[in-house]
Amino acid sequence: MLENLKKYRIVLASNSPRRRELMSGLGIAYAVETLPDVDESYPVSLCGEEIPLFISRKKAEAYLSSIQPNELIITADTIVWLDGRVYGKPKDAAQACAMLRELSGKTHQVITGVTLATVAFRKSFAATTHVTFSILEEDEINYYVERYEPFDKAGAYGVQEWIGFIGVTKIEGSFYNVMGLPIQRLYKELSRL
Repeated sequence: MLENLKKYRIVLASNSPRRRELMSGLGIAYAVETLPDVDESYPVSLCGEEIPLFISRKKAEAYLSSIQPNELIITADTIVWLDGRVYGKPKDAAQACAMLRELSGKTHQVITGVTLATVAFRKSFAATTHVTFSILEEDEINYYVERYEPFDKAGAYGVQEWIGFIGVTKIEGSFYNVMGLPIQRLYKELSRL
């Protein structure tokens, strides 16, 4: 599968172990390369899917000066979106607990922007998944944050972890998108190259 990619050296530009796990599931050879301190800021005027799309493009642009003609760079950014507000990665336990309290008993969107870039082209797309949480008890929130330290996860949770097992009541869209990479959509986009 994906024989069309043999002409490329594929580079996943991400520190996320979950994205690496999902990429490995495609069965294609790829390298992981990251640049330190890539700016992930965005204009405050952006909303919803505009935010991760903007950041994934910005990440790709950071690599373009060093990209080789045969390389394909994959960048991504994931946010949680609820009631017109973006939830990124929490700075500490207090912020993680606050985020989970706000997500408790509600449906939010997990939005991932992905950019595929070579010297010759760039293609970006976004995927949105709706996730519904049951009402989370304070002791459940505290237990999860203390035990799993979800400080590298948008919205302060990993759906594949304990909080997802006990708290998620409904998912509409890609489960893997909630993990950080809409792998089925990525496969389709890669197959079209």
